[in-house]
Order: sequence, then structure tokens, then C-alpha cells
Amino acid sequence: RRMEWQPDEQGLQQVLQLLKDSQSPDTATQRAVQEKLEQLNQFPDFNNYLIFVLTSLKSEDEPTRSLSGLILKNNVKAHYQNFPPLVADFIKRECLNNIGDPSPLIRATIGILITTIASKGELQTWPELLPQLCNLLNSEDYNTCEGSFGALQKICEDSSELLDSDALNRPLNIMIPKFLQFFKHCSPKIRSHAIACVNQFISSRAQALMDHIDTFIESLFALAGDEDCEVRKNVCRALVMLLEVRIDRLIPHMHSIIQYMLQRTQDPDENVSLEACEFWLTLAEQPVCKEALSGHLVQLIPILVNGMKYSEIDIILLKGDVEEEDDTVPDSEQDIKPRFHKSRTVTLQHEGGEGEEGEDHDDDDDDDDTLSDWNLRKCSAAALDVLANVFRDELLPHLLPLLKGLLFHPDWVVKESGILVLGAIAEGCMQGMVPYLPELMPHLIQCLCDKKALVRSIACWTLSRYAHWVVSQPPDSHLKPLMTELLKRILDGNKRVQEAACSAFATLEEEACTELVPYLSFILDTLVFAFGKYQHKNLLILYDAIGTLADSVGHHLNQPEYIEKLMPPLIAKWNELKDEDKDLFPLLECLSSVATALQSGFLPYCEPVYQRCVTLVQKTLAQAMLPPITTSTLLGRLSTRCWNITAITASTLLGRLSTRCWNITAITASTLLGRLSTRCWNITAITASTLLGRLSTRCSSHLLPAITIGRLGYVCPQEVAPMLQQFIRPWCTSLRNIRDNEEKDSAFRGICMMIGVNPGGVVQDFIFFCDAVASWVSPKDDLRDMFYKILHGFKDQVGEENWQQFSEQFPPQLKERLSACYGV
Repeated sequence: RRMEWQPDEQGLQQVLQLLKDSQSPDTATQRAVQEKLEQLNQFPDFNNYLIFVLTSLKSEDEPTRSLSGLILKNNVKAHYQNFPPLVADFIKRECLNNIGDPSPLIRATIGILITTIASKGELQTWPELLPQLCNLLNSEDYNTCEGSFGALQKICEDSSELLDSDALNRPLNIMIPKFLQFFKHCSPKIRSHAIACVNQFISSRAQALMDHIDTFIESLFALAGDEDCEVRKNVCRALVMLLEVRIDRLIPHMHSIIQYMLQRTQDPDENVSLEACEFWLTLAEQPVCKEALSGHLVQLIPILVNGMKYSEIDIILLKGDVEEEDDTVPDSEQDIKPRFHKSRTVTLQHEGGEGEEGEDHDDDDDDDDTLSDWNLRKCSAAALDVLANVFRDELLPHLLPLLKGLLFHPDWVVKESGILVLGAIAEGCMQGMVPYLPELMPHLIQCLCDKKALVRSIACWTLSRYAHWVVSQPPDSHLKPLMTELLKRILDGNKRVQEAACSAFATLEEEACTELVPYLSFILDTLVFAFGKYQHKNLLILYDAIGTLADSVGHHLNQPEYIEKLMPPLIAKWNELKDEDKDLFPLLECLSSVATALQSGFLPYCEPVYQRCVTLVQKTLAQAMLPPITTSTLLGRLSTRCWNITAITASTLLGRLSTRCWNITAITASTLLGRLSTRCWNITAITASTLLGRLSTRCSSHLLPAITIGRLGYVCPQEVAPMLQQFIRPWCTSLRNIRDNEEKDSAFRGICMMIGVNPGGVVQDFIFFCDAVASWVSPKDDLRDMFYKILHGFKDQVGEENWQQFSEQFPPQLKERLSACYGV
């Protein structure tokens, strides 16, 4: 038996002192600790000292021992490949020998350390790990069993795919049956670990679990009434995931499962109720939803509505009980997360924060961005939203009696939840709500003046959900009072209300479009005043509201009076921001829309804005420490080595300036190209295949690249058309989801011109193209002519017989839309 490593006493005391110092709040001490850690990491057996303190030095307090383990974990993450074999082996042995430490904190720390080592590719080279942990589950010592399960749970979370692979000879075949045995263990902690381990393999449909699926489900049912909240939470999580992957096994028991989830959604433990509430979101996506839930709505709807109230903890976190004007308080850095309004054409997402347009948008389902965590209120609102889209007006008999009591309730928390309910059902139940809206709209507009900031902010959001109906009525009845009050809220003394109002107003702008023209002076006065009032975060949202206004009213903004109001503060911000400031991105987008709307009115600002855009692109390249560039390689390098969103936006603004502004001025094309060439920018280079490759990978989830591709095709179709097949499908997916506007128009014209050059590029995806074409609400006549020409060209290319077979593949709804819009 070889001699185990033993610490030197003096060295051990030095390490212990370091651990004590690292817990000091003093910054200088912390800095000294970091320097010392870097020095000690040069000595391989420093890690031996750390594992020794964690596992063997029981005389030390638990926080110090745990800290030693966490420092070791960080060393493993950063330097494990450099550990000498003897050191690595010693650490691994000590972990397995002490997984049953009496302290839960130490057991958990050892479990984290084991998982970190395993994640460094060590599962393959540590063959005794899984068998030993599984054997330790049988220990009569509770601590050993629990510690082993804790480590196994972390391994299952981090390495689920590997455990079900041939690389490890599929250990899951042994582990799953083993875990299932522990569902009946006397310890709730062990039962919870066992379920959590198995749950890791549901979504991936691991074969080892599918082979035991009936046993698993029966075992879950047996735990339905468990007294432990962590067990109940994991049971709910399992049933939600099974609903997605093995609903066939749940359908025979659906009535009982729904009854169980109705109870759990009201569980006193919010972690359990939140997990159960996810069930309704998931069920709404299943074809059986309507049939399964119809008889339960009378129970479910009041439960969801009740879950939409702010909890006491929420109110404390939001400072909602104390009505303070906080608009003079500077934003803290962590508050500043840009959040823009969502177009009504984008379906709300409820799966954790991202809309269909990808990471540019945060979850916007109930205006709760300050509470960034997914909570019962948000989940209940999301569930009601998706169920309203399933059941439509059938939901209203269950909701309307509740709504009346909520909306006029004296308790602001209840009233606020009622306004949220009204907003959540707006999309699904709009038709059934129409008779009630003339009475409800004045009440909601009045709520914009409520003394509680949280009521004012949710009223903004809910009113935005009904903006489409508002603009369908005579302007003086609802549009004018709503616009007037929203503009007041844009200047509210509460930052949260400012944000909600600005976002809601942007949605109203999209819906109202030129209906806003008579009020432009009043609107611009408010938005410009907000420039001097807003703190950092809300300024970013203000840019979006201004850009959306420009998109919505178009050339009507091109009046000297409006330009004099709007451009000075925008250009002041433009000059104030440094090139590396990330706030330039939303400002660039805003200016891009404004330049398009103002057309010749933007001429005085063209030169400085243009020069800055070129500089931004060049700086982006320089930051990547590239060698000097030439015109021909500029865009290729942009795409392959230092692509970022600011550079894309600067490029897009350049495109807009050239196609929308200068082409109607005295600056001739030759002069423009001369100016471009002196600044290392070449229009033809924009069509480089590498750039298009980057744009096409983004255009299904980002509108900006999709619009940019269309515009590139409009300016130089010959250069872009050869790559049509590469991007046409994601391009169509992206463009069909936005409303009719000038951006969509120019992008479509560009794609039509490219198809004219390369009709073969659209053959495989012609149905997608037709679907995108059919998304127009009111296409312009010349755009219709373009489509007719493409359609006939396609028919000629495939032949009459093939065309008949092909057209039969068109979905009925698509045929109806094409017939309605284009008469084909």
C-alpha cells in the first residue's frame, strides 16, 4: 500500500490563513489573496492542501472547508489538464472516500467537485466513479447515500448525453432501474434526488428510461401525495416533461393528472405551484388540450387568475407599496438591459424570456421585467394567454364574472391583477371582448392616472394589447384620449411607468400609422422632452419609440417644424456617445428609421452621420487587431472574424442613406461612389458571399439581416442573386411575420429582382415564398405585378403538368390568402 500524501504543517497554516483572509470584505486584502492564489497555483501540491482541508480537516469550521473545496473546483476548471497524475488521483480518492461527510455543506461541495472533474472529460478515464457512487447508494449510512445521490444528480444534469452513449457502454441501463428503486425510500431527500436524476433523461427520450416508462409513471403517481415539497416539485416537473414526450402514456390518466395539477397549482410552496403551472402552458400546445381541459375550465380559470396577483415578496422587490418618484435616480449598471416593444405580429413567448425574434427581446408577457425571474404570476398570465388562444371566446363565460369584480376592486393588488388578466386574453378572446371594450376602454385609460405606479404600468401594457381595436374606432372616441394619457405617462415620475408607457406607445404607433399625423407636433414635443428627463435604461426604449414613429408616419415627418424639434436632441446624443458605447446600436437603428422617413429632410445630417458609420465599421475591424484592409476583403473579414450588431446596423444605415436620401438630391451616383472609395467602402463589396452567409444564418430570427439582404438585392441583384437558394427560406420565414411597411416593401422588391435574375434559386422553396407574399395585408399594385411575373415564370420553368402537381401541395389557408390578395 503506497504512502498517502500528508501536508506540511507550516504550509497547511499558510493555506488556512489564506482561506481566512479570502473571507475579508476589505478590497486590498481580497486583491492580496488573489495574487497569493496565483503564486500558489504554480505548486502542484497546493491542490492537495485544498482537498485535505475540505475532506480531512474536521477541526476547521464548515464555511472554511467548503471555501477550500470551491477554490479547488475553480483550479480544476482552469488547470486540471496540468495536474500531475498523483495529485489528480489523490483528489479523486479523497472525494469518493468522503462523499458521506456528516455536513450537508461539505457533501454538496464534494459533489460539485466530483462533477467538475467529470466534466473535464474524466468520466471516460475515471471508470470506477459511476459504479462506486451507485454502490454507495446501498449504504446503510444516510449521509453516504445522500452524498452519493447528490453527486449523481449533478453528473446526470451535466453529462446526460454521455451517460446514454456507447462511449461509456451506456451506464444508464443500470442507473435508471437503480434510481427507480429509491422512489420509495423513507427519506424525502433521497426520494427527491432519485426523481431529479431520472427527470434529466425525459426530454432526450433516453432508451433506458423509455424501457421502464410505465414503472416510472406508476412510481410518480404513488408519490403524488408526498408531504415533502421538493418531492412534489420534482413530480410536477416530471409530468410536465412527459406531457411533451410521452403524452400517449398520460392520456389514459389525464383526468386524474389534471385534478392533481389543479391542486398543485395552488400549492402553498411557490416552487411547487410554479412547476405545476407550467403544466397548463405545455398542455395548451398539445392537440388534445381542448378535449382534455374543456370540463375543467370552471376550476382552472379562477386558479390561474388568482395566481396573477403580486405576492407580498413581489411588491417588496418592486417597491410597489411605496409610491416614489424615482426618475431622478440614476440607473444602476445591472438595471440597464435594453428592452424594446414587440410588434403585434410577433407571438408572445412564455418559455423563459425570448420572443420569436431571438435574443433581441426579453419576455414581455406581463411587463414584469424588473422581476427577471420566472414566477407564478408570469407563468399564470402566460398560461391564460395561450389557453385563450386555444379556447377563444369559450373562455369568457368563466372569466367575465371574475373580471368585473377584479377591475373595480378597491384593493390595488387585486385591481392590478384584473388589468393583467384583461391584457392576457386580448389576443385569444378579442372577438368576444369587442362588445365590452367601449365601456372598458375609458376605465383602463383612467387607470393610467392611478396613484399606484404598478397599476399605471400594467394599464399601459394591457391598453397596448387592444391597440388594434382602438385604431379601428373613430379617432376621437378612444385613440385621442389614449394617446393623450399615454404621452402623459411617458413623462411619469416613475421610471417603471415611463418604460411601460414608451413601449405601449410604440405599439400604438405601429397600429395607428398615419392616423397619428394630425398629432405629430404634440407627440414630438413629448418625446423630445423625455430626452432631458430619462435615465439611461429608458433612453434606449425612447429611441425605439422614435424610430417606430418614423416608420409609422413615413414622409409625413419630413416637415421643417418636425425636423427642428426632433433632430437636435438626436444629433446631440449622436455626438455625445463614444464609438465604443453600446448605446450606439439602438440610436443607429433609430436614426436609420428617421433617415428613411425624412428623405431629403435628412440631407443636412447625411455627411457627419455617414462618416461616423464608416468609422464604426473600420473601428470594429481594428478592434479585432486585423492587418490593414482593402476594399475587396473588408466585408469578408467583417463576416468571418469580427461581426457584431453595431457594425451590421451601421452598414444598414449606410445603405439607407445611399438609397433613400442621396438618390433624391443633387449628389450624383458618380460623386457618391467617389466619396465611398476614398473611405475604403465599396457598394459592390457589400454583396460579398461571406457577408451574405452571415446575414442568412441570422435572418430567420432577426428582422434586420432579412431586411438588409432584401435591400442589397434591390441595389445590386446581379451580385446577390446567385446565393438566393442559401437564404430564401429563412428570409421568407422572417419577413412573413412583420406588418406592411416601407422596410418590408423594399426588402420584397429586392427579393423579386433577385428571383428575376436567378429563378432557379427559389424553385425548392417556392411555397415558402408564396406564403411570405400572402402575408401582405394590402400589397401595392406594382408589387402584385412583380409576383404575377414571378408566378408565370415559375409555371413556365416547371411546366404545366408539374405545376398542377405542385400547386396541390399548397395548404388550403395559403390558397385562400393568395386568392384574396392576388386573385390567383
